[in-house]
Amino acid sequence: MTDISEVSPSRHIDALGSSVASDLFQILRDGRPRTRTELSAMTNLARSTVALRIEALIKLGLVGPVGDAVSTGGRPSSQFAIAASGRVVLGVDVGASHVRIAVSDLAGGVLAQATERMDVAEGPEAVLSWVIGEGEKLLAELGRGGGDLLAIGIGLPGPVEHSTGRPINPPIMPGWDRFDVPGFLSSTFAAPVLVDNDVNIMALGEREHAWPDVDHFIFVKVATGIGSGVISGGLLQRGAQGTAGDIGHVYVARGADVPCACGNRGCLEALASGPAIARALAATGLTASSSQDVVELVKRGNIDAIQAVRQAGRDIGEVLTTCVSLINPSAIVLGGALAQAGEHLIAGVREVVYTRSMPLATEHLQITQCKTGPDAAVLGASMLAIHHALAPESIEAMVASTTR
Repeated sequence: MTDISEVSPSRHIDALGSSVASDLFQILRDGRPRTRTELSAMTNLARSTVALRIEALIKLGLVGPVGDAVSTGGRPSSQFAIAASGRVVLGVDVGASHVRIAVSDLAGGVLAQATERMDVAEGPEAVLSWVIGEGEKLLAELGRGGGDLLAIGIGLPGPVEHSTGRPINPPIMPGWDRFDVPGFLSSTFAAPVLVDNDVNIMALGEREHAWPDVDHFIFVKVATGIGSGVISGGLLQRGAQGTAGDIGHVYVARGADVPCACGNRGCLEALASGPAIARALAATGLTASSSQDVVELVKRGNIDAIQAVRQAGRDIGEVLTTCVSLINPSAIVLGGALAQAGEHLIAGVREVVYTRSMPLATEHLQITQCKTGPDAAVLGASMLAIHHALAPESIEAMVASTTR
């Protein structure tokens, strides 16, 4: 969550008082109940001003009373805290062969969800029409009206121009190039739509739910492709054009002659992705064509598969060694279909990273498997929506709209 340990008094100048309400809300986002008197002391605002803005936040369904504080004489003071269930968001995970949607409260707790096997190659209209229909159904089942929905977060399995929410030349998504995803969903839902690539939202979901106190973090997805989501200083790093973390097309010397779908040779993805390993195993006579086939072979104890996955881990580790030097993360987490091969993949990564990185950088570095598993993406999509909906400027806009 946003660091709200300090509130700048210089922001308390808005004529409508909306920035005041936003500051109060950012304080309450930590979940701790507080009285009007405590909030007044923290912000140097008059208690009457605090009371007025707390009332506005209550009307918006963002804050609510939670009982009385311990009395020091006289009538106990009422306490207020964020109303996590007051409003909701939609989180959507679009994968290569599935679509998943969840309704979550403002704390990221999933209230209802649904999953459908669907090929992303069916096109944006087909996939997003299912999202709209299922989203309306889930909201209705929860008794939520359109006004309860604050934002929608959606992850796509390809490059996304974050500023517009449009996929850009996605290799496995025919018909999606530059499609107006936010515009399509906004035709039904009166809420902001945030779009990002699937690895970034997986990084958000894993970090928020499993590593909330870690501010320097790399999430690596190893499946049909290979990519990473980078969190530095507590913030997701997208880069200038949204391609930060695209480690799948970093050159690895061992594969100098191996062609990649991107047109180059020697890319990490061409060596260490699920399909790449499956092709190598199939060439030895084993039956394998996908990440899941590789995982099944590993689980059955096939030595060739285990060795191939271990080598893939070493190749990934070679690239991550550079990332460790550049970013100095506290944790590297591996997720995606091939991560289900467990310690064999992770052991290969650790072998190289711990050997080739500087000791100071790896002294406390954890390299481990994703804790949120297949839920990472939909949880992250929900967090993408929550962070936008609860950002100071969003709160200010909502409060201002109630005073017009």
